[in-house]
Amino acid sequence: MTGVQTGQAAVDALVELLDLKPLSEMRFQGVSPEVGPLRVFGGQVAGQALVAAGRTVDPARRVHSLHGYFVRPGNPVEPIVYAVENVRDGRSFSVRRSVALQHDRPIFFMAASFHRDESGLDHAEPTPPDVPGPDELPTMRERLAPYPERLGIWARVSRPIDVRYVGEPGWVRPGSRPAEARQRVWMRFDGTLPDDPLLHACALTYASDLTLLDAVLSTHGEVWGDGGVIGASLDHALWLHRPCRADEWFLYDCWSPSASGARGLATGRMFAADGRYVATAVQEGLLRRVGAGSG
Repeated sequence: MTGVQTGQAAVDALVELLDLKPLSEMRFQGVSPEVGPLRVFGGQVAGQALVAAGRTVDPARRVHSLHGYFVRPGNPVEPIVYAVENVRDGRSFSVRRSVALQHDRPIFFMAASFHRDESGLDHAEPTPPDVPGPDELPTMRERLAPYPERLGIWARVSRPIDVRYVGEPGWVRPGSRPAEARQRVWMRFDGTLPDDPLLHACALTYASDLTLLDAVLSTHGEVWGDGGVIGASLDHALWLHRPCRADEWFLYDCWSPSASGARGLATGRMFAADGRYVATAVQEGLLRRVGAGSG
């Protein structure tokens, strides 16, 4: 993975990616990395759509939930226009609809809700017990070193997130991954992010799409790529329960309650290193054997 952008440089590049260009009061423009997958990464377009929505809301109101649909693959060499609709500004909540457009055609749309801070009932599930800490786990570089032929585009793209798998990742060779009901990874943005709550929420949104569908494959001991499965996100939902810095370690505890009809459902919980339950994600994805027909 020589030459891959990592650390603070990669984090700064992601922050720049999320810093959309304003076109008008309710329209913004974003771009994709110069080197990336053949289609726009889902976490990127979701994070940018949330940036666009958040810039039209009172900063005192924090995003608490978002629900999005991926409707067309995005072209990474073309700019993306984000059109925001003000659905409602109430006394406590603001709701926005954010649509990502390329050539005036939607590739993704999202509804996001923002809430002013209030006091109330407070409880949460505890962090899963007996999970090794991130410092006890190999880095992604160390995990994938034995499998250079499996890297593909990931050998060249920027890596702003430090990801530490508790079990085997989905990028190993077929037959090298045991079936596991839970997929757990530690993550953190591998540098310092600015002190902007919206930016940290957008960073968590970006990260939440990175490994979630892999939990479906983990259930079967399956892998991505040749000899395994290809996939695409269909929809994505995220609930942000408590504030969290995305540049500090958080545990992403993921599992898949169902897979059928070439679609898989995955759920993930995010816990800060101090044990706070900070977010819940749910995603359904299209999952097909490599070489299977598409449509």
